Amino acid sequence: MRELARDIERDFAKAKEEPIVVGLLKGSFIFVADLIREINMPIEVDFLWVSSYGQSMESSGNIRIVKDLDRDIEGRWVLLVDDILDTGLTIREIYNFVKMKGPEVLKTCILLEKKGRKVVDFKPDYLGFEVPNKFLVGYGLDWGELGRNLRGVYAVED
Repeated sequence: MRELARDIERDFAKAKEEPIVVGLLKGSFIFVADLIREINMPIEVDFLWVSSYGQSMESSGNIRIVKDLDRDIEGRWVLLVDDILDTGLTIREIYNFVKMKGPEVLKTCILLEKKGRKVVDFKPDYLGFEVPNKFLVGYGLDWGELGRNLRGVYAVED
């Protein structure tokens, strides 16, 4: 976490105003909380709530924005934070959605990237860990809204 925060601080030090960290709800809320506590510079925080999984173990590919940003990000430096990069469909759609709002700089930070699952070419600017292609719960990741409160990340066995 500290390494990610140092990389973000270094890159975002050039921003004229406080950068805005945008977390994707619900899965990233714990990661966002831990990450921003490690960032040693003034920042603002906002959240987008998106849905693509529903009750399933696989992304539906249909992205629904449940809650939009509360602040105007036009001309601002923005860090988009998500919990997991699976197929890449969700983050690509949300990245394009946020980009249309006119930030000066838009970078992405992903906690976990599933090995071999991407169906679109998307490379995050900051990545925590590469993980095996298994359904994961804990540390904000859920299965039908359950398991987010687990302290670690666990694979769900068939």
